[in-house]
Amino acid sequence: MANISGIIKRIRNIMREDTGINGDAQRIEQLGWMLFLKIFSDKDKELEVIQEGYLSPIPAELHWDEWAGDDEGMTGDELLRFVDQKLFPTLSNLDLSTGNKRALMVHEVFDGNHNYMKSGTTLRQVINKLNEIDFNNSEDKHIFGDIYETILKELQSAGKSGEFYTPRAIVQLLTDLTDPKLGEKILDPSCGTGGFLTATIEHLKEKCLTLEDRKRLQDNVRGWEYKPLPYLLATTNLVLHDIEVPDIRFDDSLSRPLIEYRRKDRVDAILANPPFGGVVSNNNENNFPQNYRTKESADLFLILMIHLLKDGGRAAIVLPDGSLTGDGVKQRIRQKLLEDCNLHTIIRLPNSVFQPYASVATNLLFFTKGKPTKNIWYYQHLLPENQKAYSKTKPIQLAEFDTLKQWWKKREANEQAWQVDIKTIIESGYNLDIKNPHQPEEEKQYSSAELLDLLHQSFGKSDDLLVQLRKELA
Repeated sequence: MANISGIIKRIRNIMREDTGINGDAQRIEQLGWMLFLKIFSDKDKELEVIQEGYLSPIPAELHWDEWAGDDEGMTGDELLRFVDQKLFPTLSNLDLSTGNKRALMVHEVFDGNHNYMKSGTTLRQVINKLNEIDFNNSEDKHIFGDIYETILKELQSAGKSGEFYTPRAIVQLLTDLTDPKLGEKILDPSCGTGGFLTATIEHLKEKCLTLEDRKRLQDNVRGWEYKPLPYLLATTNLVLHDIEVPDIRFDDSLSRPLIEYRRKDRVDAILANPPFGGVVSNNNENNFPQNYRTKESADLFLILMIHLLKDGGRAAIVLPDGSLTGDGVKQRIRQKLLEDCNLHTIIRLPNSVFQPYASVATNLLFFTKGKPTKNIWYYQHLLPENQKAYSKTKPIQLAEFDTLKQWWKKREANEQAWQVDIKTIIESGYNLDIKNPHQPEEEKQYSSAELLDLLHQSFGKSDDLLVQLRKELA
């Protein structure tokens, strides 16, 4: 396998010399469309061999190998004109009237992206470095994931590009514990770059024995994503994992009224890390029942996911501490979760799991729709010994969850695990932010309202003391 880290470093340095690239996020976008076309073209050639009568939606002269595959091929102004005036206009305006889904995929990728590079010479240098990666012959099934992780690590600050990245260990853990079955409909309504989708695909591939099994896999693993860059990366990711036509909808999951979803839209399992900390746009909160309307995206996604599950359907999701507590609409949403679903497990993660993209404390929630919650098991995941925090260079590792996986099958209370009954939860106002009773109490964190109240009480006591002092001095 090629030295991916070295190739990406070299590409980053080459792109820095180009005046058209402004910032790390644009470098990722530039790499994104190039990787997509290279991988898509390779898969197209494969399909032409194994499928009789297969016709690629990409015109022959626009396939990667035809214009980019020769390291001594066109360069400079000629290459730039070709990409800007021929490649992008043609691929973003493919004929979609035939209903060819692969044509639609290419159109959506190129209609939502741009060539940022202004020098055809540096563009040729980047292309030549990418040609060092042989996707077809690589034994590493996760090569695209490695490339993307490397990009995010090497580009020192990816700006908002980090917001749709979930550590691979978390993705794999949620997939392993949910254990998707062949024939089940699996959804990620905020799929980002496709981490949960590809983990599900790899999990199910082992169970595929026939061509019919493979078709069921392709038809039943689906994602929704509304940002062009992650949509592009997710689509590429699934093509690389042998999905001919990835079922990824380029759409905002919150833009559709909840009442429009029918029985056919229900799914068997949801694996997701919904966006949190964001403010809902376009008044999309009005697509939800009035009782649950909020501007907090994570809370609306929770309502959406409960709604989309079949009875007996299960979910494994990432949620921030902020969704586990709070009054008003937040409390009503938690009440609905606990009444409509069996929230059987909450895994509490250290604050630094999502560093450097977010420092907020997060949790993994596992629930099954159809029966109300009676008891919740909590499990506190601890940092490895002698490690103060996770970081880019020391991310969370799947092996750290070995103890949890053993506990999962045979649950007993211990220093990391405790159980809370629903009566206690209800009495606390449906508060799910329950600390480990076996750990020393942390210094209490007060809300702004609580701090103002304490300050007011303090001023009141000071006034009383002053009055008393004046009386004694009089």
